[in-house]
Amino acid sequence: MKILVTGAAGFIGNALTLRLLNEGHEVVGLDSLNDYYDVRLKLARLGRLGLAATMPDYGAWQRNADGTLRFVRLDLSDREAMEALFRAERFDRVVNLAAQAGVRYSLQNPHAYIESNVAGFLNVLEGCRHSGCQRLVYASSSSVYGGNTKVPFSETDAVDNPVSLYAATKKSNELMAHVYGHLYGLKTTGLRFFTVYGPWGRPDMAPMLFSEAITQGRPIRLFAADRQERDFTYIDDIVEGTLRVALADDSPLPVYNIGCGTPQGLMTFVRTLEAALGREAAIEHAPMQPGDVSRTWADTAALERDFGYRPAVSLQEGIGRFAEWFEGCFRKLY
Repeated sequence: MKILVTGAAGFIGNALTLRLLNEGHEVVGLDSLNDYYDVRLKLARLGRLGLAATMPDYGAWQRNADGTLRFVRLDLSDREAMEALFRAERFDRVVNLAAQAGVRYSLQNPHAYIESNVAGFLNVLEGCRHSGCQRLVYASSSSVYGGNTKVPFSETDAVDNPVSLYAATKKSNELMAHVYGHLYGLKTTGLRFFTVYGPWGRPDMAPMLFSEAITQGRPIRLFAADRQERDFTYIDDIVEGTLRVALADDSPLPVYNIGCGTPQGLMTFVRTLEAALGREAAIEHAPMQPGDVSRTWADTAALERDFGYRPAVSLQEGIGRFAEWFEGCFRKLY
């Protein structure tokens, strides 16, 4: 299949692109390579795919050695460029993983979220509609559940009360996809990702922030640590579930939870990371931050039933793999 992966230099998009290439698909990768976090990590991810790990010009194309991957630096919000891309390529599948990420960042930079996550997503929907691509899989988020106190979180739960702008944009994506399915017959599936971690992860997320602090002897800040639980999900499990959905012709449900289904306390996560790194953390406790939620817990029964999804990597195993990558490959980047 010929598959467009947006966010191909991002954490999940890069891992999915690598898996698709290994399975023999033709992939077009797209990423804006913005500076939300250190671009060196994004460029190193491109190097994993057999591309030059240097900043390309905007709109420039790169190819891997056998031509199975072509990558272009574009912004989803660039309407004309997105229209031209879809006209030229005629994709069998589109997997939209590009977005402005981060809950706390949305408090200071709200416009970035509307431009990328709403206007950009509209350009993807319009591209699919006008090019004849009938299958779109896109990243939603567990953040749409807001302050939901019913656990585990189910796709049938109400998601009308987001507590961050980021969450609101993800909920809007689900509504927009529904409309395009209703009006134009576009087959869409949203995946509500729960806290994803692993090698090549984002440096603004807990595993990287904590690991850097611990190894440098700096304290880590924990926000309401005694009340925080997260459904930590290893990247390989996320990729496996996303791949199964993306290669299917359709899905029985419009959205699915994709997580581990076993929430862990924040302190359990920290202790597991300490053991993997062989160092003890100095901890500073702080109150809950605006936009944060205290607990996430995925009910993955629907994804298991419809696609045979089974998360396989435990927190201890996943953190061990992450720590090995952090101590080796990540340190060579800096």
